[in-house]
Amino acid sequence: MLSIRFQRTGKKKAPHYRVVVTEKTRDPWGKHTEILGHYNPRSKEAVLKEDRIQYWVSVGAQPTNSVRNMLINQGLLKGGKAKAVTISKKRQGKIDEKNAEAEEAKKAAAEAAAAEAEAKKAEEEAAKAAEAEAEAPAEEAPAEAPAEETPAEEKTESTAAEEEKKADDSAEEAAE
Repeated sequence: MLSIRFQRTGKKKAPHYRVVVTEKTRDPWGKHTEILGHYNPRSKEAVLKEDRIQYWVSVGAQPTNSVRNMLINQGLLKGGKAKAVTISKKRQGKIDEKNAEAEEAKKAAAEAAAAEAEAKKAEEEAAKAAEAEAEAPAEEAPAEAPAEETPAEEKTESTAAEEEKKADDSAEEAAE
């Protein structure tokens, strides 16, 4: 089976590729059937023989994933791009494990934030309750200021109720 693939040429750390047609089982640096062009990945420059590529594809030559993606970018082939890089099962397992740990950490952070928000809300409610208690005796004092004469029995009942409230308030303050 024929394959259209890259054949690396160029210097060390300066890659340059030939696009060649060769037998799929043959060494990529070995003999090739035909040179179809060249590609410089550093400048993204590709010089291709479009008619010859179309001929070899029509005959049944299969481009590798990298060459297929390049030909699609150049507009010589139609269709979707293929994954040019594969991940081994071992590496995929490590990636999945890392993602699971990250998700657990995210959940733990969300739970901690929720607990912190609840604690803050409880503190605000306690502060509001303390303010309300502090304002409540101040409001009662002006109500007692107008001195109207009432029968003695009513005074003793209202005085007993006020003493119970004061005792409750002082017990709550002592508890805090």
